[in-house]
Formats: sequence, C-alpha cells, structure tokens
Amino acid sequence: MHLTATTQFGLEELLADELYDLGADITHIGSRAVEFIGDHRLLYEVALWSRLSMRLLRPFAAFYAADEKALYREVSRVDWADFIGPDQTFAITAVVNRSTFEHSLFVAQLTKDAIVDQFRARTGRRPDVDTRTPDIRLHLRMSENEVILSLDAAGDSLHRRGYRQHTNEAPLNEVLAAGLVRLSGWDGKKPLIDPFCGSATILTEAGLLAQRIAPGLFHQGKFGFEHWYDFDPALWQQIREEAKSQRLEEPQTYLAGSDLDPKVIDMAAANITAAGLEDCIHLSVRDVKDAVPPKNQEPGIIITNPPYGERIGEEAGMAALYKTIGDTLKANFQGYEAFVLTGNLEAAKSIGLKTARRTPLFNGPIDCRLLKYELYRGSRRGA
Repeated sequence: MHLTATTQFGLEELLADELYDLGADITHIGSRAVEFIGDHRLLYEVALWSRLSMRLLRPFAAFYAADEKALYREVSRVDWADFIGPDQTFAITAVVNRSTFEHSLFVAQLTKDAIVDQFRARTGRRPDVDTRTPDIRLHLRMSENEVILSLDAAGDSLHRRGYRQHTNEAPLNEVLAAGLVRLSGWDGKKPLIDPFCGSATILTEAGLLAQRIAPGLFHQGKFGFEHWYDFDPALWQQIREEAKSQRLEEPQTYLAGSDLDPKVIDMAAANITAAGLEDCIHLSVRDVKDAVPPKNQEPGIIITNPPYGERIGEEAGMAALYKTIGDTLKANFQGYEAFVLTGNLEAAKSIGLKTARRTPLFNGPIDCRLLKYELYRGSRRGA
C-alpha cells in the first residue's frame, strides 16, 4: 500500500532514514512529508516505532477541484462505504494551500456534506461526525486545487505520545524533541544533558531511544487503523508484543536535566515517571550558570531549548542569559558538543562561541535555528 508520513520542517531526511530502517520502500521525500510503500506489518510498526512522524496517512483518492461543484462532485464519486460504516463516526482534517478555496473549514464541511449525502441516498442512514474521537479520521490536502484524500492511520497526531502528564508554558513538541536528538548524532551511550529541561521532553525522547522503547506504546486510545475494514488484530497484537520485548530495563546512559523552577522540575519528574524512565534520568533544581558535567563520565552532548524572550519586556534580559549559557559551556563543558535551539538569533550572538552548524527548524510558528558548538579546550569565540 502507498503511505505518507508527515513530519516537522527540517526532519524530512531523518524521517526517510527512520522509515527505511523499518523496512519502507521510500518513493518521495517532500516538504514535511515522506511517501513510501509498505504492507500492514510495516504500517503497524511505523505507528509504534516512528519517533519523527506526525501523521501517518493512507491516500486513496486524488483529483482536481477548482470550485465548490467540482469538489462536491469528485468527493461524491468515491464509494464511501469502502471506508466508513453507517454506524461509525468520522471527522475530516483539511489542509488548504494556494487554492481557489481560502478556508480549510469550509472545504472540510463541503466534503462532509458530500459523504453524508451519499450515505443518505443509498441507505437512508448516515454516519455521525465526531471531531474529538472519531472512528475514522479523514485527511484532505488541497494544493493549487489538487486534492488528495487519505485515511489517517494514527487517528490522533503521533507526536502526542501520552506520557506527558504536565507541561510548562511553552512545551516542546515531542517529534521536534526527538528530531533534535537525531540531529545531534547522539549515539545513545554518551551522557546527554539539558540545562533548561522544562517538562523534560528532550530527555524523555532521548531516554526512549536509548532504552529501545517504542513511543507508540504510549498512544492514548485506539489508532485510526484499528477501525479500518482490513485491520488485522492478531498481527497488531503480535507486533505490540514484539515491541514490548525490545525494551532494555537497565539504564543505557547518563541523562540529566535541570531547571531553575522547582515546580517545573516536579512536572518533569511526573512526565519521566509516566514514561517509565525514572531510573534513567537525573533531575535537579539549578541555575544554568551552575550546570556541571557528571563526574567520572566521558564528555557527551548538551541539547537544550532556552527561552527566546518573545514576550514583551523579556528581550532586555536575553542577551545576558545567552552570555551566561556561553560562559558556562566554555568553562564547564570542555570536550562536549552543545546543541542550542533558539528562536532569538540576536540574543544567541551573546553565546560568544563559534557556531559549527546552523540547522533551520520551526518550534510551532517560531522560525528557529539549532546551533551546534564544539567545545574544545579554549573554545574559539566568534560569530
């Protein structure tokens, strides 16, 4: 079957590598999406094991629709009884870009009308809409009036792992956090430290990777494909049991996080416990200027997402904060590699260390860069 996995901007190549390692036949790498071919086993394994997928889609129809009549007509040509039962609920997610239609909600509504009208005409009954927990979630993508209709195999976005019980004011998307870990090239063995750990999403994603824990095991409720006509419950149960057996119980590496706010650390601890990683991740209440590497450990990696100062009145203190970050890295973490995700490139100049690499990413709507620093002894200062 043809499948599409969506992801965050900047993670497409990493997602393609991840899918290939799972056995996918990659057919196209696009913007925020990777297309591939696989069977039901692969579909279920991607749902469980992919750390970088946001949505997992199964396209089944494609057409051109330049106006309302064309969209209604083409949607009506699909035999919807092949995908939705009259007693099932459904919902439609529409994404519209550079098309005649300006509003995605209108496109979703018109698509819904065409579907229920077909059921009424054929059977006198119709499936109900449930936007929160539908049995069947449909995905419609329209770009330059070209439409692709897909079944959403996940149901809910795969970034909602289910382990995050509490968040701070600006939680990091789990897929982005996993992407930062992958982009760092971390081997799962060296120490990994986050001195602005917040709700511990980076550390948790690193811990799941190191301990070989499938993130899909935390998925809340059923996956979308569990409501499909061709769902194979025996195969799904087998793959879930195989995934559970992969977990490594003994901690594989040293993971540590800190934050200045004790309440934030309490939230982080709850999330880590929900992920079953309480024996793998060390937390402390600490100012970034007091961050130190673990004793008797080889140099490792720092991955962190410090404040950007996007609120009014916060900008003034950002330069000083980022200078403190740079001073701490240089003084205390010689031999480490540091990766700093920031949406404030002006303040990041105050880190005062030479940037080895800049990777464009988005944290929600915020245009960011993942800045890499190689902390040699006597690290060179520069732009």
